[in-house]
Amino acid sequence: MLAAPMLARFAAAAVPAPPAPVARVQVVNDIYFGETLADPYRWMENDKDPEWLPFLKGQNAHARAILDAIPGRERLLARIQQLSGDVALTNALQRAGGKLFFQQRPAGADNYKLFVREDGRDRVLVDPTALSAGGAGHMSLDWWRASPDGRYVAYGVSPNGSEDSVLHVLTVADGHDLPEQIPNTEGAQPAWLDDASGFFYNQLTGKVDTPERYLDSQARFHRLGTDPAGDPILMKRGLDPAVAYEKIQAPSILTFEGSPYVVLALSDVRRESRLLIAPLAEAATGHARWTPVAGFDDVVTDLAIDDGQLYLLANKGAPRGRIVKVAAARPSLANAVEVVPQGPQVIQSLSRARDGFYLDIMDGGVSRLRRLGRDGRVSEIALPFDGTVGAVVTNPGEPGALMTYTGWLTPSGVWSIDPEGHVADTGVTPRPAIDTSAYETVRGFAMARDGVRIPYTLIYRKGLKRDGRTPAWISAYGSYGSSAYTPAFAGKTLALVDAGFIVGYANVRGGGEYGREWHEAGQLMNKPNTWRDLIAVCEHICAERYTAPARLAIGGRSAGGITVGRAMTERPDLFAAVIDGVGWSNPLRYVAEQNGYGEEPEWGAIAEPAGYKALKLIDSYQAVKDGTAYPAVLLTTGVTDPRVAPFHVAKMTARLQAATSSGKPILLRVDYDAGHGIGSTRAQQDREAVDTYAFLLWRTGVAGYQIA
Repeated sequence: MLAAPMLARFAAAAVPAPPAPVARVQVVNDIYFGETLADPYRWMENDKDPEWLPFLKGQNAHARAILDAIPGRERLLARIQQLSGDVALTNALQRAGGKLFFQQRPAGADNYKLFVREDGRDRVLVDPTALSAGGAGHMSLDWWRASPDGRYVAYGVSPNGSEDSVLHVLTVADGHDLPEQIPNTEGAQPAWLDDASGFFYNQLTGKVDTPERYLDSQARFHRLGTDPAGDPILMKRGLDPAVAYEKIQAPSILTFEGSPYVVLALSDVRRESRLLIAPLAEAATGHARWTPVAGFDDVVTDLAIDDGQLYLLANKGAPRGRIVKVAAARPSLANAVEVVPQGPQVIQSLSRARDGFYLDIMDGGVSRLRRLGRDGRVSEIALPFDGTVGAVVTNPGEPGALMTYTGWLTPSGVWSIDPEGHVADTGVTPRPAIDTSAYETVRGFAMARDGVRIPYTLIYRKGLKRDGRTPAWISAYGSYGSSAYTPAFAGKTLALVDAGFIVGYANVRGGGEYGREWHEAGQLMNKPNTWRDLIAVCEHICAERYTAPARLAIGGRSAGGITVGRAMTERPDLFAAVIDGVGWSNPLRYVAEQNGYGEEPEWGAIAEPAGYKALKLIDSYQAVKDGTAYPAVLLTTGVTDPRVAPFHVAKMTARLQAATSSGKPILLRVDYDAGHGIGSTRAQQDREAVDTYAFLLWRTGVAGYQIA
């Protein structure tokens, strides 16, 4: 049955929706350092509980009936499908052996495919759609890496958005797979030998759907043509007494074309890694004596080996990054020479080419590109518009670079940079026939409560009247030092703009738009800055009369669920609607999910008093208060999600439904053939988009989308 206020609301609206099931209340009291917290829906963490699937199915049926009843939905879906179908997307590139490998979802296609371009002709190497034929659900291409000579590609595929990859190796000449397959290779990061005889890779050892899934992974080496079961384990926790590390850190062995050295990277959720180096010949046989290069406290976030020199992107004492170099044979940071000092903008990565290193720069949410030449000089490469560099792709044996590049109103393309710094669209990604001349963007700044300027971007149709009557949807993320909402082609979002919305993005603290200082200002006990920055942006655009609270919505996905969840629980009066997509809602219970312990460096450890305090701050589920008038909320989950367990949004849904006094709908949308969204097909993404947009249009009162 439905909670009484919500039942009255929908009865009055005559919506033929089955009632949302009322979740069983079975309180578990937890004591954390002398403080007791009640958890009424702990049972949802057990996906074998007999009421779990009926609850999900009942909630989804309730949501489905309401969402499907919104007028204008089918027209909106047709526009979304037209926009997404017209756009080809290329999201990964590699130059190898005189060939160009690229991962692209062609216009009209449902999934990404792997192509090779050779002698001016393109050929499909991996088509997950074909792999899905005749089976249940769908397959997705998770990752891939070509050998340096372009003869082979190692790639991972997984079912139903689970990201639970199985590694395959194909021969590029004929596109056929070799016999070997390697399971448990999510995030395998294959690193090939120069002669393509084999590769290093990471393999998970924990059982699927347990909190141990991502703990104690191991680095192995596979020689082509051999049985993977016999692949030697080169690094795992406890294997080498000289290399002690925590269970949350994953070991990966990195190769560098032309170098006799490899680097062991120990990594977790942090952007920096602990680095050690050894001769390649010793590492491949399992007899490496690893020499330390950098610890986590040295804050090294990227590296390359070139002509016997180890180049490091180091952030210790330089939160916006600097480049140093040291001899790979004697890699003492104390002897490192600075080659690019810290500047006012953030160095994000370095990529090695024959003519030098290409540096991806972040300037408060807009990308810049520079080249460190062989003469030691740094030059600016003029980009054609303010946008986002998605990836910089180089080859040590070739000059110049390729990059993926996009803007808010400019579709993503693959661009080339020649040694003279000229930038040109390669045409690898066809331009869609989408006219963006009717739209415009504005970049502004809101003042946070502590006086910090928070950048934001708004997209809307030209001729907008700033009278406070236009509905707006503002999304934010703000975690891991990731610059999540930088310019990216609006694409299907234009369907919502066409329907009368302003679509906006807030670059809140916790991201990486201004470097490590910006990240740390929204991390751990500083995390409230993240959602309060979003609140500040929303208050600012209301004061500027772009919109008003009765027409204002916010949205976030994954860790962005913390941002929108806590913004909503702190200021429920400010928003008409909230979209919480696969959102992390109950982080105090990360111990119950497979992607939990690895998050401790970002959020804190529950076993420590400081960690508990930080986690409680960001827990939206625990922040919900009975009798509060919450806005309308649409929550989404995928049952195969390996990153944010479905119990997060399910518990949040039940808690909000029981607590709210507003009578506004709290809906849970469930996708049974998807996970975190990374492996979702275009059709799945379009269906989620239309449900989201229709919900927003309905709840902000847009004519033509109101349920009678």
